[in-house]
Amino acid sequence: MIVKLLAHTQNADSICASAGNSCYSERPSHELIGEIDDPERVLSKIVGMGHHSVVEHAVFTFSAEGVSRALTHQLVRHRIASFSQQSQRYVSLREPTYVVPETIKNDPDSLKVYEDMMKAIWKAYGELSDRIPAEDARYILPNGCTTNITITMNARELLHFFSLRCCSRAQREIREMADRMLEICRTVSPVIFRDAGPPCIRGPCPEGKLTCGKPRNELKRVK
Repeated sequence: MIVKLLAHTQNADSICASAGNSCYSERPSHELIGEIDDPERVLSKIVGMGHHSVVEHAVFTFSAEGVSRALTHQLVRHRIASFSQQSQRYVSLREPTYVVPETIKNDPDSLKVYEDMMKAIWKAYGELSDRIPAEDARYILPNGCTTNITITMNARELLHFFSLRCCSRAQREIREMADRMLEICRTVSPVIFRDAGPPCIRGPCPEGKLTCGKPRNELKRVK
């Protein structure tokens, strides 16, 4: 898995802070932005009041490579976002490339079953692709086959995404991707993403009886 930040709103913390201040001022944000020397104080107050719309002015675009179709099926459920995914209609997948879950990697017998099935699938896919269009042959491909996807989300949706997908109860692959994205976001926009992550790093777990009971304290930002 390779996750890279392609583009993001420059000075996102200050832009969102000035947008928030402009709601309470007679002056526009382009005048206010130069006066903000502590965006953390401004955003903490405004966002703490529940006004999360101000962080929608910050947008981030990522490239994720070598992730599974199982992951992207979960990812695209985050509907306040834009996605561009590698097409199985137009891109030949003659070479078997697929994700192997850790639970399978750690069990030799399961790994053999998994890899034998993948070999059989790709053999059948290759034979079908010689006879019929790739867009029809692809129906045989598994959820585990790899894909590339471009993801664009505003900061508000990213906060929601991290809250769900950095949780220990999220599937391991998408949790790994979310953790990497969060690390990147904190580097370029430390104020907005100061307390981002699963709910357990901010307070009680909302999962009730389904809680794992193990807060992900390693994701807490070092003050």
